[in-house]
Amino acid sequence: MPAEKKDHEPSGTPETIDEPQGTRVIQAPALPTEQPTTPVVNRDESEKASPPQAAAAPAPDDPTSPVWMTSSDLAVGRKQPEDAELTLTTGTSTDQTITGGPDTSQEGALRSARRDREDGPESASSLTAERLLAGTERPPMGGWRRWLYSASFGRINVGDSDKVRIARAMENRVGYRMGDRTRYVPILSRKGGVGKTTVTTLLGMVLADIREDRIIALDANPDRGTLSDRSPGRAEFTARQLVQNRFMVDSFSQLSNYVARDGSRLDVLASDTDPAVAQAFDDSDYRAVTDILGRYYSIVLTDSGTGMVHSVMNGTLDKADSVVLVSGGSVDEARLASETLSWLEAHGRTDLVSSAIVVINMSAGSTTKVNVDEIEEHFRSRVGTVVRLPYDPHLAEGSRVDLAKLRPATRMAATELSALVVDGLHS
Repeated sequence: MPAEKKDHEPSGTPETIDEPQGTRVIQAPALPTEQPTTPVVNRDESEKASPPQAAAAPAPDDPTSPVWMTSSDLAVGRKQPEDAELTLTTGTSTDQTITGGPDTSQEGALRSARRDREDGPESASSLTAERLLAGTERPPMGGWRRWLYSASFGRINVGDSDKVRIARAMENRVGYRMGDRTRYVPILSRKGGVGKTTVTTLLGMVLADIREDRIIALDANPDRGTLSDRSPGRAEFTARQLVQNRFMVDSFSQLSNYVARDGSRLDVLASDTDPAVAQAFDDSDYRAVTDILGRYYSIVLTDSGTGMVHSVMNGTLDKADSVVLVSGGSVDEARLASETLSWLEAHGRTDLVSSAIVVINMSAGSTTKVNVDEIEEHFRSRVGTVVRLPYDPHLAEGSRVDLAKLRPATRMAATELSALVVDGLHS
């Protein structure tokens, strides 16, 4: 006898309505008590209220049509077609859609574009403080700007003056990386006593103080040089001893035994101070020394002698990438410096003349009535750059140079000279 059909009563188990293949619907049971604030519309009612084309079941073989799945199918991990939408219909007014295909959102597109760049994904070094920390400006260096910054507990920052910003820009130029080849810069002068050794020391100390690579100053004066007397270090060995032991030096630690460095990052290779030495420092000695220095240093400064026709000058100019010509503030000093440029042009080194830097050294002071502005104008007609080194009582002493004791104007001029030298070496 067929079982008696009972009236349908709501229970906790949802009723499943058969749909075309590939589509299953979960209908939540009606609540037995109070009506929810938001009306629940089941799928049958929405289909009746919708136009016929909206109520039509999706094609089973259409990969772009949504697939209706039950919670049990999701729990057991039923396999769904690639790029298919999984739509869950619950007893609320909002349906939740889960997309199983690739991320096509705008955020995903930007993320993929970053991965697919020509230079590849960003490295960890790109996460700089300037990029990640907003509004962190450097406090002013000093003066009333620094006082105002401290008095306002960092809330008022008017920045540095133009003078300080120019100095920082020059320091950035000095620190420019020039590659893996050693650069040679001789400092020339045809007259003694114009401050060639002082300029070599200042230039080397500023370069070594700002740059991160190794800088060395070589005293290549064939006679008695004084470079080691102006540098803050004590030299126990000389360039000649390095030449004699050159086949025994095969590391920087061994080379460090021959150079002087004390209180400065500048290394100095001194010349002979013994008056009993009969043989002068010549061309072959210079080439042998610079071949060794070129293995371990980025910039080699050469404090040359006054003799342009000496044999050591041949190797000095052959290896030179740029030259610094030092002139004094007197008539004869300026004339000899200009004749040095003429000598270089006559011997086929017009390339060095065009890139030469002339330094008018007034650091020792001058009580003459010479118009230094006219000297500067003369050299500007022959070379591209002229730097005037002002009077400084610390440099006028003729003793060891200490950058901390220089006047601000002298330090600025030395930094400008260093920046110009580096500009000429990498341009």
